Amino acid sequence: MKGKPLILVVDDEPAIRLMLETGLSLKGFSVKTAVSGNEAAEMLAGGDFDAVLCDVLMPDGDGLSVVAAVRAGQADLPVILMTAQGSVETAFESIGMGASDLIAKPFEVAAVADLLKRHLEARQEKLSKTGESDVVEELSRSGLVGRSPKMVNVYKLIAFAARTPATVLIMGESGTGKELVARAIHDLSTRSKQKFLSVNCSGLTDTLLEAELFGYEKGAFTGANATRAGLFEAADGGTLFLDELASTSPGFQASLLRILESGEVRRVGATETRRVDVRVIGASNADLRNLSETDAFRSDLFYRLSVLTIDLPPLRERAGDVPLLINHFLRRLAGDAPAPHVTSDVLEALNAYDFPGNVRELENSLVRASALATGDQITLDCLPPVICEAYSQGSGMSSETSGETGMIADRPTLEELQRRYLTLTLAETGGNRRKTAVRLGLDRRTIQRLIARYGLFAADDEAGDDGQADAATPE
Repeated sequence: MKGKPLILVVDDEPAIRLMLETGLSLKGFSVKTAVSGNEAAEMLAGGDFDAVLCDVLMPDGDGLSVVAAVRAGQADLPVILMTAQGSVETAFESIGMGASDLIAKPFEVAAVADLLKRHLEARQEKLSKTGESDVVEELSRSGLVGRSPKMVNVYKLIAFAARTPATVLIMGESGTGKELVARAIHDLSTRSKQKFLSVNCSGLTDTLLEAELFGYEKGAFTGANATRAGLFEAADGGTLFLDELASTSPGFQASLLRILESGEVRRVGATETRRVDVRVIGASNADLRNLSETDAFRSDLFYRLSVLTIDLPPLRERAGDVPLLINHFLRRLAGDAPAPHVTSDVLEALNAYDFPGNVRELENSLVRASALATGDQITLDCLPPVICEAYSQGSGMSSETSGETGMIADRPTLEELQRRYLTLTLAETGGNRRKTAVRLGLDRRTIQRLIARYGLFAADDEAGDDGQADAATPE
């Protein structure tokens, strides 16, 4: 590659095109832009580009058609998709169709430039390698909900993990959805028609854990009145999810390492081994990297497990996902009945709360609130006291400021008020852009631009008038 790398930017939003054209030019790239997939296809046919940046959703189609056009003629050309509507399904379909990477909007130009550089360097090293794409027969419902940049990155890693047989390590705080991620990897993999089995390793002694996983022979220990196969044998051909690995003993870790390295399991009390074909996905709410460095967890097992590592973000770091999760859980709790809606102060309280228990705590809070709600409205007094107290302390209100003068410490700008009002309306409409536009008296294009400006997240129009979106529910 000689001179400046030539990048094709494809996006129907003028602001995005201008930002990338200006920013990437300052970073040492040459940039050409297209406003649609059709225009991009014409430019690709007549140009010698080094990489493509393309929006997923455009008026005349989607970014996947651009990916297909590129792959038809240039298998090694990096194609990076940009999305503000991330989901596991979007990520898996993008990677499966041959996209090189996926980046979530909003983003910094510096992050895009770094991503381009990495892919261009990789292309230089492997110019002869032909890209391959897997055929996706059926995409399962993952149960993951979220559109934030960190969740889009998780979806991307799930998509990559599903296409490989490698062991995976999922780390994240309790309640972040580790088992859901493991199930999504299994459901999107070639093992999807086989069993997915899981076991929580915490609280089990070595004897019980080994008997559960490896099986045992009759008479191997007191109470072993019959021979029994373990979960490794039961999951043969499928996936075995091992949660809370940090709680296991060094002895068990050594046994697990032997199985991962040999692919053979020996029942407790047996002399012979049995060959098994099991994809192992491990998980921990403690950082196994740190534990392995202090010898609190076997480093050789850590490296064997962490061929691909997925770090799940806590809910407090997933800006914009709380309204989507609220809508998701309330709809699920309501079943066939109309879902209740939350008042503006409830939404503010839930958005402001740190949720140390993460998505699981949010779900449990909404279960409680739904049970206490009267009619179709959830009010502040329906929330757990700890959330109400945190909201009261953080709102900046006191008896003096809220009584006589009616003033509050929070003095937002007009821009901030506009952002808050849009956030509230999106939450009330379940993230549906069409309904939001109608309520605010704006056209849908304006709503899309405001969503992009404020880094908010809305359901795809294709999700239907209900605007239901996928996001991360707890493990």
